[in-house]
Amino acid sequence: MANTFLKITGLKVAYGGIKAVKGVDLEVNEGELVTLIGSNGAGKTTTMKAITGSLPMAEGDIEYLGKSIRGKGAWDLVKEGLAMVPEGRGVFMRMTIAENLHMGAYIRNDKAGIADDVEKMFTIFPRLRERKDQLAGTMSGGEQQMLAMGRALMSRPKVLLLDEPSMGLSPIMVDKIFEVVRDVSANGVTILLVEQNASRALGVANRGYVMESGVISMNGPAKDLLSDPRVRAAYLGE
Repeated sequence: MANTFLKITGLKVAYGGIKAVKGVDLEVNEGELVTLIGSNGAGKTTTMKAITGSLPMAEGDIEYLGKSIRGKGAWDLVKEGLAMVPEGRGVFMRMTIAENLHMGAYIRNDKAGIADDVEKMFTIFPRLRERKDQLAGTMSGGEQQMLAMGRALMSRPKVLLLDEPSMGLSPIMVDKIFEVVRDVSANGVTILLVEQNASRALGVANRGYVMESGVISMNGPAKDLLSDPRVRAAYLGE
């Protein structure tokens, strides 16, 4: 049986007097690509923020590699192999692409390995190589998303959290981002993907969870959810 890398139990999160997450159970096993889908405001991003410690939990627990990470900050989690690409990308706008990638390796001190990984990111994202000395703030949204993913991968994560990676991107760029997500997963990185584009997310995932109004309403193998008439009606416009 596969090891459970990430386990959320009875998670409740409230802010501003609003109960945004109302008792979520979710798990991601080693090597899996699991997606959390749902409409805007369902509580998906709030769940991600609770995992990384940027929003406090009201109730419940989150375990990473079998240990509770309640109260831990993003800095500690990155050192332990849990990295996140946030919604809105969060690249360092006044740094170059190369500098951003090096920032992703701030927890490492293996110079040769870092140089190798920068080269690897340039292979995965050829556009970043072409513009490596360009300031991140001058890039398109899709290019910034590539950079944010590359920067997160520079920490060599065991688990990668992706929050709405396709949001606001052109169809061509969405294709590229999902191609990279699939490749990263195939190379052994465990992924939890939050995504409004349900058909694309379920198309690359092993398993999926559907979130509605702060609770999980359905879960199962991604291919089953993709063919479920309720999912198709609610999220695929059918």
